[in-house]
Amino acid sequence: MTIHRDNERVTRIQQALERAQLDAVACCFPSNVLLLSGYWPVIGSSIALATRDGKIILIVPEDEKVLAKQSWADEVRTFSGGSLEEIKKKAESARAPLVEIATSLNLFSNGKIGFESEDQYQPCSYASMHSFAPIIKEMVEQASYGAKLVSADALISTLRTTLTPGEITRLRSACAIAEQAYVVGKKNIRPDLKETELANFFRTPLSVPENENILRADGFVYCMSGPNAADASAAYQWSRSRRLADGDFVLIHCNSYADGFWTDITRTYILGKADDRKQNILDALLEARDAALAKIKPSVKASEVDRAARETMKERGFGKEFKHPTGHGVGFAAINHSAPPMLHPKSTDVLEEGMVFNVEPGFYEEGFGGARHCDMVLVTKTGAEVLTKFHDRTDELIII
Repeated sequence: MTIHRDNERVTRIQQALERAQLDAVACCFPSNVLLLSGYWPVIGSSIALATRDGKIILIVPEDEKVLAKQSWADEVRTFSGGSLEEIKKKAESARAPLVEIATSLNLFSNGKIGFESEDQYQPCSYASMHSFAPIIKEMVEQASYGAKLVSADALISTLRTTLTPGEITRLRSACAIAEQAYVVGKKNIRPDLKETELANFFRTPLSVPENENILRADGFVYCMSGPNAADASAAYQWSRSRRLADGDFVLIHCNSYADGFWTDITRTYILGKADDRKQNILDALLEARDAALAKIKPSVKASEVDRAARETMKERGFGKEFKHPTGHGVGFAAINHSAPPMLHPKSTDVLEEGMVFNVEPGFYEEGFGGARHCDMVLVTKTGAEVLTKFHDRTDELIII
């Protein structure tokens, strides 16, 4: 599969460089390489260069060439990570193609080049990830012979905030993969199953997508049940060896990906007959979700969306148990609670068409349990489109 050139994305990059008066931007964080070129590096040892005139160049390890060729880059340069004849560091190997590019473009001599200078959340698709981030400035400086290097973090963050139609299509694929996983996994929810065992039932379908156009798909799934689910308000989730029991909240959190585009999804089921309090909690979460969705449209403050969900939970008597913001930007990464738009009481972000984020009202009570309903949402011209339309009614969330 070859990814068609995303002309909308390339145009946005050019316009951003023009506004910032930059001749080019160089990125090495994998999700930013994806942003510039359509290619999501496997190990992370890649650099993407985008110029103001719309040229996109990739520098990748030789053994990633076959995958990098699927990108929309105008040119893919490779380097070897070493051989039996010599031992070389990756940065040393990657410098040669970087110098060649600088020379061929005649860009770096007196140009102004943007680079990544701040810490970032980066999703990982392999057991380990390498990054040139600590030395990317030095590498570009050595290849540029006099270019001025400036931080491009704000420019990159703005570019990531709204997705193009092509990127949204790829994100829809990641959501579809997750939906299939939830359909399969739900059938396996039963008493006496360990959290770790149930999580595996949900995760397995993530790596076998029905869409043959997807090159790389997988993700992470976590199950937290009974009193363990109260810990789901933390910045990470954790499946343990606890066995499911009748009456439990069973919280399933999923971060699936399709070729570098990520989801952030949660469903909470009740195993067996629901008591009145648990039923009321699920009803309140869905009402809070609906209240938030009703507020979403271009030009609305993100804080207003948070307020709508939070007020609903307060009215239902669960305000203090809703312990985190209502959502954050999702797409180029699954977990970045600072990614705009932040649906936070103090957020100054304003919604725009093309933004994608999660809406995740939650309930967490120590010793009792926790529940969360997290959807992926796209801002359209007129409102909100939910990208995860499954298991979104109370009757679908009770396992009898």
